[in-house]
Amino acid sequence: MAQRTISRRQFMATVAAGAGTVMLGKTAFAETAASLPASYDPFSTVTLGKTGIKTTLLGMGTGYSGYNRSSNITRAGVAESLIRTAYEKGIRYFDCADSYGTHPFTKAALSGIPRENYVLGTKMWITQGGIPENEKGFPEVVVDRFRRELNTDYLDLVQLHCMTEGDWTEKYKRHMDELENLKAKKVIRAHGVSVHSFEALEAAAASPWVDVIHVRINPFGENMDKKDASLVVPVIEKFHKAGKGVIGMKLIGGGRLKDDTAKIDESLRFVLGLGTVDLLIVGFEKPEHIDDYIRRIRGVQKS
Repeated sequence: MAQRTISRRQFMATVAAGAGTVMLGKTAFAETAASLPASYDPFSTVTLGKTGIKTTLLGMGTGYSGYNRSSNITRAGVAESLIRTAYEKGIRYFDCADSYGTHPFTKAALSGIPRENYVLGTKMWITQGGIPENEKGFPEVVVDRFRRELNTDYLDLVQLHCMTEGDWTEKYKRHMDELENLKAKKVIRAHGVSVHSFEALEAAAASPWVDVIHVRINPFGENMDKKDASLVVPVIEKFHKAGKGVIGMKLIGGGRLKDDTAKIDESLRFVLGLGTVDLLIVGFEKPEHIDDYIRRIRGVQKS
């Protein structure tokens, strides 16, 4: 006889109803519960590659539609309250950038919380545009400004922001060397890059300097380095196998899929199922968005 399988919800409903109809002993209950598919916990502890940085699976991006030192949440006047809400709900990774303008809001939101209780990542804009030209500079100076803006002695992660050139590891060697020096001094714990082209992605995969990378990944090819996700996935696997931390971004195509609930769920299943992405970054705009993603991630079953 074929074995009948039931969902977690059906199983729990059966147990609840069974108080008056079916008696389950402790052993039978434990065995049945253990056989149910495991699901993901958005607040489970993850480690970013070999950096030793530990945080939650779900992190908050503060730069949705970010440019010229502003983002949707700063323009709406909700950045500080939303970041604080994310922390109170259990999120422990906060992704900032100079070009988002969220450093002062993050500082205010996390004021009074022990520094070791959360992880701060931020990014330097060093190419054209993004921030005023006279404020770009090199890491030895810029990271010191970041620390003042965020009121912290150290930063967990500093990345070069939005690299698009295939030769960025040569062109920005001084930036890389200075970040390496800051890591040696324990001013930062790790360094890396966020990329916005396939050429830059491949260059990052070949560079031993990269500790942690932001990668654009979803199954639909929306706002990604390649329209075909199957071309990006093997490169992400290279990062993972090399012990680099992998942060997944653009899970809903930079907001293009935010109103398509089926595609949001499919993207979460796809990215979590890869087994090569350590941390998911989502750019929340309202408290209910945080609750929604917590629920959705918990609904994804591990294969």
